[in-house]
Amino acid sequence: MRTVFSLIVPVAAAVAAYTVAPPAAAEGAKAQAAAGSTAPVPAEVRARVVEKLQGAKAEDVASSPIAGLYEVTLGGLIVYVSEDGKYLVSGNVYDLETQSNLTAARRNEARARTLAAASTSDMIIFSPPDPKMTVTVFTDVDCGFCRKFHNQMAEINKAGVRVRYMMYPRTGPGTESWRKAESVWCAKDRKEAMTRAKRGEEVKSPKCDAASIKAQYELGEDLGLEGTPAIFTESGDYIGGFLTPAQLVKAISGPGKVAGASR
Repeated sequence: MRTVFSLIVPVAAAVAAYTVAPPAAAEGAKAQAAAGSTAPVPAEVRARVVEKLQGAKAEDVASSPIAGLYEVTLGGLIVYVSEDGKYLVSGNVYDLETQSNLTAARRNEARARTLAAASTSDMIIFSPPDPKMTVTVFTDVDCGFCRKFHNQMAEINKAGVRVRYMMYPRTGPGTESWRKAESVWCAKDRKEAMTRAKRGEEVKSPKCDAASIKAQYELGEDLGLEGTPAIFTESGDYIGGFLTPAQLVKAISGPGKVAGASR
């Protein structure tokens, strides 16, 4: 799925290229516009998308609000593909009448499904006894703001927020940060090891099957991470990086009130 990033072209170039559509595509566009964004997707369109985009499945393709473009969901990523399968557009679609970001809403839905499907066995969870809210946080042991966020964990939990940590060593496989993530993961008490690592202490653990780190890292890529800590709500809102406990609660309670909430 991650290979699709290498296929995403600049939006302006894609749109400019798409303006000269073949007659068949133009006719299909008119039909799609008339039917609306809930129109069924022709089987041949699904087939072309699956052929062109590695990781895409037939069920990932849906109609879009724009005539001639079809929406494709890839993990937490939303892109648009022309009916003839020749052009891909990456970017947000806005409804100027309602002043709403249609792509952001669909992207949040996709992220929420992806995060809900993630196994808690691939997470390190810090939770109050009776959590009122949950966030999933992709973290890097060596990230300064990740450490600052973790230092607030007692206050965050006291506010009723459960934190589901997933590993995202920003420097990638084979690096020192990746090794530290594996040491935390292989520890007998992962929560205690995470806290120690966030304090800058060295965590020594016996070797174990740490393949889950790779899965967590790839999930972060699929969700379009822009850095760490990357905080997601249960509704799929990407509410940004470091937040104080008060900012975190406010962001969860009212998505969009904190910078970055619409990403």
